[in-house]
Amino acid sequence: MKFTKMQTMKHPSFTLYGMAAGLILSLGSSCLAQDNPVVNKLFSDHMVLQRGMPVPVWGTAKSGTMITVKFGRQEKTAEADKDGKWMVRLDAMKTSIVPAKMIITATTGSAPANIADVLVGDVYLCGGQSNMEFTMKEIKADEDMAKANFPLIRHSKHGNGWNVCSPNTIGDFTGVGFYFGRRIHMETGIPIGLLNNSIGGSFIQSWIPPEGLEAVPVLKESEDKQRAGYGQFHTTHTQALMPFSIKGMLWYQGEANTVNGGDPNYFQEMKALITGLRCAWNEGAFPVCFVQLANTVGISANPADVDGEAIIRMHQFKSLGIINTGMAVAIDIGTVPNIHPPNKFDVGNRLALWALAKDYGRDNLVYSGPLYKSMKIEGAKIRIAFDHVGKGLMLGKKDGLNPVVKNPTGKLRHFAIAGKNKRWVWADAVIDGNRVVVSSPDVPKPVAVRYAHCNRVEGCNLYNEDGLPASPFCTEN
Repeated sequence: MKFTKMQTMKHPSFTLYGMAAGLILSLGSSCLAQDNPVVNKLFSDHMVLQRGMPVPVWGTAKSGTMITVKFGRQEKTAEADKDGKWMVRLDAMKTSIVPAKMIITATTGSAPANIADVLVGDVYLCGGQSNMEFTMKEIKADEDMAKANFPLIRHSKHGNGWNVCSPNTIGDFTGVGFYFGRRIHMETGIPIGLLNNSIGGSFIQSWIPPEGLEAVPVLKESEDKQRAGYGQFHTTHTQALMPFSIKGMLWYQGEANTVNGGDPNYFQEMKALITGLRCAWNEGAFPVCFVQLANTVGISANPADVDGEAIIRMHQFKSLGIINTGMAVAIDIGTVPNIHPPNKFDVGNRLALWALAKDYGRDNLVYSGPLYKSMKIEGAKIRIAFDHVGKGLMLGKKDGLNPVVKNPTGKLRHFAIAGKNKRWVWADAVIDGNRVVVSSPDVPKPVAVRYAHCNRVEGCNLYNEDGLPASPFCTEN
């Protein structure tokens, strides 16, 4: 009897059973699982295995069947348990760019599974909604697609087979994931696996695992967890990928949660998502780098009008307080009123900067734009200090995919100031060394400053001299 690979999941209504250590897709037929040894669908030709940590390999077979997995010089054996589940763990491996074969055999006498062209490198889970899901062909990156000869970069959508990066396959790769992976691979030479787990239009609540709700009391006690759909996609998609070893996660989501003025629990939900996935994956606090929303609405020019996008951006900024996280700012590359900015190049590269600095030892790399640190009231002015100023602050201009250029004659935009009455007005803002000084003749006694925290913020132009944009902020919260 032939040793088969797990069938492709066709619809999220399929159910899952078992714990994270052996989560196998139920095909609705126990006879199929018993009579035909099955390896999880993630294990297929062209896959990338995670370097530097034990690698689980798992599937189903008739109870008592002995399964042997051979890869390189390793040979591991496991017995299918009473529920028909089996798993072996390969020892941690070093990076390998030489294609290898994984052979899986069973004592049932069925033909072995031969999985070809396997590399060992770094695997990233690419999660979120449509801006992560958007493919290279959808963003019309024709020039980059024509040059996409990167055989050591591999992509899989929901674990349904792996594709080698080439001009013929790149069109279906996640755009953000590709640009991230290309930057990491080109600077390190390490094979990169992109495990695309994104779904357009999805709310963050639907991705939060039960472990995350347990870890965040304000969500655990919520009476509308079921109505809000907590865990729905997690259950049908993410669990099917566990515990495939990963390096970390890229996350681009939030647009769905901007409705009705913005989700007030978004920071708590980010905390639940990240904490819960780390707990369920059981790999420790793996790195998570997320994208702060771009500007896409542009409804009002009133500095007091704060929309859902602005609210979510503040929650995302706050999420940098979660251990081992990074944030790529995208406020300067939005295309009003397009909720899907086509510039995924800068997004992927800005995510890669965080990873290169934090996870690949590039100690001298400037990896973030200016992030609000503190404020000091000086009479009728407020002086703003930042982290991540790099070589210094500058007023910059971003034109399409071109690098940011310095604009010494322009004026800083989208700074607002208010007194105790919280009546917000547009402010004058000037760079003074590594600080920004903000003031307005209409506010003689200011108490708070905002930057790009309102409905309409095209043309945000505060950068550091390394060309990375400042994050929107508001000092009052």
